[in-house]
Amino acid sequence: MFFRNLTLFRFPTATDFSDVDTLLPQVLLKPVGPLEMNSRGFISPFGREEKAVFSHRVGDALWLTVGGEDKILPGAVVNDLLARKLEEIEEKEGRKPGGRERKRMKDDLLHELMPRAFVKSSRTDALIDLTHGYVAVDCSSSKKGENMMSDIRGLLGSFPAMPLNAEVAPRSILTGWIAGETLPTGLSLGEECEMKDPAEGGAVVKCQHQELRCDEIDKHLDAGKQVTKLALVFEDNLSFVLGDDLIVRKLKFLDGALDQLEHADDDGRRAELDARFALQSGEVRRLFLLLEEAFKLSKAD
Repeated sequence: MFFRNLTLFRFPTATDFSDVDTLLPQVLLKPVGPLEMNSRGFISPFGREEKAVFSHRVGDALWLTVGGEDKILPGAVVNDLLARKLEEIEEKEGRKPGGRERKRMKDDLLHELMPRAFVKSSRTDALIDLTHGYVAVDCSSSKKGENMMSDIRGLLGSFPAMPLNAEVAPRSILTGWIAGETLPTGLSLGEECEMKDPAEGGAVVKCQHQELRCDEIDKHLDAGKQVTKLALVFEDNLSFVLGDDLIVRKLKFLDGALDQLEHADDDGRRAELDARFALQSGEVRRLFLLLEEAFKLSKAD
């Protein structure tokens, strides 16, 4: 288990997580009911089959997981059945139901179909660094990340987590890096970027498998385009694409990091997950501290 994306939030380091294990059993995921469209709640990071441990901690890194169950009920199916019922009424009664009646009929169809709908399971993982006061959610969507913050808020009763706030414009930093400015120690350019004309409706250029320090890129920069996404490599340990929204996408753990797992004791799946989480939390922390300095991230304290 390695995160593939990082949507980051900051919270005050004084936040008390000491009661997490006591509180978690009260907010666990419940199976979605016959007349419900979805259900959401915490599950064990080790999988839904685990019924005793609902969080995991290595040092000052805490791992929480929220599970979801969503009914799959395609709108096209409901609309098709509704159209058939409307046709039947028109043929038998010689009238067309009005808007209010059509809405009632559609609601009746939904209640009829929900108990038979397929259920899709999902999970969202979060790494909470208790010392440095940040949460890394394994998602590339701000909304999904905010949902996780709401779940933790519901768990603790209060959780003043906020999205990252950079004191310098991320877009200008990313543009400077691709233009030849010195990158932070350990960071190097990858082979992917996205550039946009700052004017509304302006051109967008996307490059992949491209040497980024070249005349072609420089021409776009000279034309005023700004970098909105940039592929980067952190030492030989991580590769990722950093956006001007400061969301880390396409995160990959490279050989420099994975080699550390070769020295871990192999004692079953639980031990393997434990070793991977310990490695991940350490690497994500190093990356966060680098981003904190480079973008002058505000603290939440």
